[in-house]
Amino acid sequence: MSRIVLKFGGTSVGSVERINHVAKIVKSEVDLGNQIVVVLSAMAGETDRLINLTKELSSGFQDSEYDVVISSGEQVSAGALSGLLNSLGIKAQSRLGWQIPIVTSGDHKSARIEVIHSKELINLLELNEVIVIPGFQGINSEGRITTLGRGGSDTSAVAIAAAIDADFCDIYTDVDGVYTSDPNKVPTAKRLDKISYEEMLEMASLGAKVLQTRSVETAMNNDVVLRVLSSFSDIGEDKKGTLVCPEDSIADKKIVTGVAASTNDSKLTLTGIKDKPGVAAEILSVLADDGINVDMIVQNISDDRKTTDLTYTVPNDESIRAKELMEGLSSSLSYKELIVDNNIAKISIVGVGMRSNAGVASQMFRVLSQNNINIDVISTSEIKISVLINKGLTEKALNTLHDHFELGNTTN
Repeated sequence: MSRIVLKFGGTSVGSVERINHVAKIVKSEVDLGNQIVVVLSAMAGETDRLINLTKELSSGFQDSEYDVVISSGEQVSAGALSGLLNSLGIKAQSRLGWQIPIVTSGDHKSARIEVIHSKELINLLELNEVIVIPGFQGINSEGRITTLGRGGSDTSAVAIAAAIDADFCDIYTDVDGVYTSDPNKVPTAKRLDKISYEEMLEMASLGAKVLQTRSVETAMNNDVVLRVLSSFSDIGEDKKGTLVCPEDSIADKKIVTGVAASTNDSKLTLTGIKDKPGVAAEILSVLADDGINVDMIVQNISDDRKTTDLTYTVPNDESIRAKELMEGLSSSLSYKELIVDNNIAKISIVGVGMRSNAGVASQMFRVLSQNNINIDVISTSEIKISVLINKGLTEKALNTLHDHFELGNTTN
């Protein structure tokens, strides 16, 4: 017998037919004698509909009431599945975030889970009841409903798995695992049998949409073993998904595990800034105070060491605001020019094997150069190398690097 958290995304519960299929998956696990908690997203498209409703009502819709509105989609999914399971003879009950409770920080729209009171959940599991929980929601210290931000249902599932000491947290989605690259752009991309937490965290932060970044971080910090599976497989098929686990659990560590692309970034460059202490801090502080996330940062000092150029990237939807903030610094920084480039793509290679293998960066740069792909900016970490290139060359870069590092032959 295993204790398992099953999480199903929006497409997995997107229709009556899909909810019935989810019920069959749950039943198959119950029939094996497993203790089951189910965490659900809202039906596909429902959260967007609810967000648009708040926008239509008011441009200044109150954040606390916004959370009440948009968390209702998951509540519908939970009640629907729990009712269906009971009609099939499976003892089940839904529990909303505030009923457990899942206690979060006070931040509406982007709360963080602080503690989950799991005693009653465990008692119900010992009585062989299936517990169905809406993801994405909790309650703060003031007793108000909070939400965890888009993709927060994954985080809910992992945090619940940690709280009840589950053997596995199975993330069911519309794909059958984590791939070496985006199969829609790289035809030779292969499904990985295993990937380390650190690699998955990098892949998720680089645009791989299989898992949400915070959920991977939560799993890594709490030693929760994740399995990424397809909810569209037939009942009874062997589970051929991807295991997300500690690095030590992977015997055959590849130098490069995956190649990812993000085309949702903008590059801002300030040229001719006076080279004096505190310039970079001033720029980044202004952005941070406005909640703008900065990714890649490069600074180049002129030969005479009197001026410097600073380049950084931000999400596309924050580039206009970042530009306005930089224009507000024009007098204090006395920069020469502000250049905004939205026509960029961030291409990254990821792999824990890079820690112990030299020359990976030079291979990457050489392959791109041989294919006439110019690099604008370079950023590296222990297990990741990222470059900025022209957006129009995204697929060419992905396929070229994927082929060079022989990721189509991955069998780990």
